[in-house]
Amino acid sequence: MRILAVIPARGGSKRLPGKNVRLLGGRPLITWSIDVVSGIPEVVGILVTTDAPGIAEVAKSAGALVPWLRPAELATDAASSVDVCLHALQWYEENVTTVDGLLLLQPTSPFRSRCSVMRGIQLFRDCRKNIIGLSPAASHPMWCYRVNGTSMQPFVGGLGLEMRSQDLPPAYALNGAFYLCSPDKLRTSRSFTSGAPVPLIMSDIEESIDIDTEWDWQVAEAVIRSRSGDQA
Repeated sequence: MRILAVIPARGGSKRLPGKNVRLLGGRPLITWSIDVVSGIPEVVGILVTTDAPGIAEVAKSAGALVPWLRPAELATDAASSVDVCLHALQWYEENVTTVDGLLLLQPTSPFRSRCSVMRGIQLFRDCRKNIIGLSPAASHPMWCYRVNGTSMQPFVGGLGLEMRSQDLPPAYALNGAFYLCSPDKLRTSRSFTSGAPVPLIMSDIEESIDIDTEWDWQVAEAVIRSRSGDQA
């Protein structure tokens, strides 16, 4: 099985400028996603698609393939992850080799584990359906409300509002850490979540951290300190 890992890393970030090359635990953020799949036999290529020369140099130094800078039309806020991945996929299959799967790794999920990645690849090998990373939901949907002015209505019909947290059924949310699908399905559906995807449950709360704001970054740094035994 041949899988292409694609890591999209735009240079522009309004909420957290320069995040993809900012040091987390002494390593540029983007290298966490490169390193986690390096050496996995099924991953035949790690392609970083970016519009920023600085990110490109860091990614190349970490061992990733950066064959070009992303076209301007794919480097805007409006450009979708699917369009970016299809562009990378087309280049790779035309210039290197065809692949059986495309693995999208968002660089803002630094704590996904190699074990989880390998479990996801095995799921894909077994069922050949889209595989989507899920983590336990931070806020249970049965305790969530829809607010309209001064009124509020439960999202799930009032069920569960009186239940204890330990009695609620398990609920999971997309964590953004893992998306794996076949090239044909991605080209046809233009979606990573179509066709009854199979869940890759990532129960470790660290794996669900998605760095998008300065607060998220502080949480990630707290994880690093915890791992090193420094609670200060």
